[in-house]
Amino acid sequence: MAQTETLTRAGRLQDRVALITGAASGIGRATALLFAQEGAAVAIVDLDEQGGQRAAQAIRDAGGRALFIQTNIAKSADCQHAIERTVDEFGGLDILFNNAGIIRRTTVLEIDEEEWDLVMAVNVKSMYLLSRFALPHMIRAGGGAIINTASGWGLVGGRRAVSYCTSKGAVVQLTRAMALDHGEQNIRVNCICPGDTNTPMLAHEAQQLGATNAAFLQEAADRPLRRIGRPEDIAQAALYLASDAAAFVTGTALVVDGGGLAG
Repeated sequence: MAQTETLTRAGRLQDRVALITGAASGIGRATALLFAQEGAAVAIVDLDEQGGQRAAQAIRDAGGRALFIQTNIAKSADCQHAIERTVDEFGGLDILFNNAGIIRRTTVLEIDEEEWDLVMAVNVKSMYLLSRFALPHMIRAGGGAIINTASGWGLVGGRRAVSYCTSKGAVVQLTRAMALDHGEQNIRVNCICPGDTNTPMLAHEAQQLGATNAAFLQEAADRPLRRIGRPEDIAQAALYLASDAAAFVTGTALVVDGGGLAG
């Protein structure tokens, strides 16, 4: 976000409060900037202090409201602190975007127990923890929206990504179960299933596979729209699910992948 850019005063998320994990870079950062443009106060949650502070400052420089909360989302106490700090700072919590995630490109034979547990903790357990602490605030307020980042590989399998595929499949089912449990409380729960998106995690994935970044991106672009995703593409999907435009949408796994799963 350019420092001279003026934020929308009557946007689609006007006067709402959003907490976004993994918001120091990639999809999370793009979503934080977009939500702020649409009028939301944004809590940026990440382990990366420098990136998180930069993202929060970019929003504040443009006239928006943002704070950064350094958080290890695999730890219950950290998750509780992030929720409570957000509520204390902004007066409530309307939107939780459980976006942070990691990937390990391995088979069952290659991944050790510690790495397996880490993937599950970051990609699944964190969503349970943050939702557990966020839900009472949303219930008291009369509703809210929870968005989880799953993956196309939460719907179909992928090679040498066994822990990632398992975790993202769990996110899809977590989303559906939570939507059933909390619909009567006017809390909508949906997930986004992105295809390959040009983020630091995608570059790290290429390194794990021993591929050059250029070759990896070229292969990832082999889909009907002939390109990989941009963080802004996924941010727009998150905005839709967070906004009143999706008032009758819950329990959905929204695929945003340039047609990669179409056939």
